[in-house]
Amino acid sequence: MDTLLIIEDEALFGSELKRHFQRAGWHVVLAPTSREAEHLILRSRIAPLVVLSDMNLPDGNGLDLLEKARNLGEMGEWVFLTGYGEPADAERAQKLGAVDFLQKPADFKNLDLVMAGAARSARAQRRLKEQASVERRRFSPEAFVGQSPEARRVRELLTRLCGLPLSSIMIAGETGTGKGLVARILHHSGQRSDGPFVEVNCAALPKDLLESELFGHEQGAFTGAKAPHRGLMEQADGGSLFLDEISEMDAGLQVKLLTAIESRKIRRLGGEREISTDIQLFAASNRNVAKAVSEGRFRADLYHRLSVFELTLPALRTRPQDIQELVELLLSEFNTKAKKRVRIVPRNVMETLEAYDWPGNVRQLRNVIERCILLADDDTFPEKWLQLDPSPEAGASRAQAALPEGDWIHLPLDGSMALEDMDRHIIKTALERHGHNVMATARALGTTRETLRYRIQKYALGKG
Repeated sequence: MDTLLIIEDEALFGSELKRHFQRAGWHVVLAPTSREAEHLILRSRIAPLVVLSDMNLPDGNGLDLLEKARNLGEMGEWVFLTGYGEPADAERAQKLGAVDFLQKPADFKNLDLVMAGAARSARAQRRLKEQASVERRRFSPEAFVGQSPEARRVRELLTRLCGLPLSSIMIAGETGTGKGLVARILHHSGQRSDGPFVEVNCAALPKDLLESELFGHEQGAFTGAKAPHRGLMEQADGGSLFLDEISEMDAGLQVKLLTAIESRKIRRLGGEREISTDIQLFAASNRNVAKAVSEGRFRADLYHRLSVFELTLPALRTRPQDIQELVELLLSEFNTKAKKRVRIVPRNVMETLEAYDWPGNVRQLRNVIERCILLADDDTFPEKWLQLDPSPEAGASRAQAALPEGDWIHLPLDGSMALEDMDRHIIKTALERHGHNVMATARALGTTRETLRYRIQKYALGKG
């Protein structure tokens, strides 16, 4: 039941209001003084949905109490009743966000309409606040999963960045490394978490449509513009705008975006009025934007404006020790969605997942886990649906073309050698052939030094 707090020093009128709203289904709390109401709101935390308050109380002013509540983040809606209205009071009430300012004696029919509107507004605010709280918990820095040094470094940086009022952040990394996730973490755990989070993929829209989406347009600005449209920069006011695949943006549009960022003002297509915007920008790309700048394919001034801080996300192949934790998390997620109970991941399956190169990174891993969960017949993770092996013919062709004649490792395929033993044998042989030079061995095996060191430690292949 929704709580209504009535602050009224006239005992008879207060009792009449209480009975009236109790009959309407409210849980009513009556406070005759400002001091008692302050104790209820700020100390007892009764969290009323709506407050119906007299303006002038024996020990204070209702507007002062509203200001204290707002400063402490209380979100309920307020309606004021007063025996005599002062324009200054009405103006202050409006600035503090009061719903209405009504004269006594109250017309109950009109009061009911005002209170119904206040209740709807308060419920909407409460839903938004609860949703923001859920998003903050879901998108905390801990949402970037993994215990590898690379994952810990990203979490540490995210924790620091969330506490800073940076105007823009560039997020770099291969496709599927989690750039969208990081943008949401920076927003929902940052200083603008109460504002909107708006995103657009710059590669998904043609130039003219992207310009209209970003800046909006007025009615009649172009054929088909039958009504005014608020652009994404306008919609993100007070919050964050995430520009994914920023490197694909047209050069002419880059100029307009830079001007809007610098001036904090936009102008809709076909419009004459400038609209102020206050946004935090997250830009992301799976390409090397700095290289695109040097090649003249991206504006240097826009790049430097966007990269107040640049955060590069690691590829999944550089942190294979995180795969088991990611798999466990994804198992739980997709079991819930698909109403399955897959809980056993055979050792050879996990080894296959850890040994795979993951060109599509975490996004590809998600897709693989989802497919296997959906097609599972029992509680065991099905290896046959991994579908990670490249074409044997293509693999043999590449290997034969890449390796010098005679530089081969022969492995039995009759089942006498397990996959893990093959992996260990390949790495051990390669290390021996390159004098245990980790960099040269990693280059020969087409992997990274970090991944190879992890394998050396896993299989105890040190020199000693």
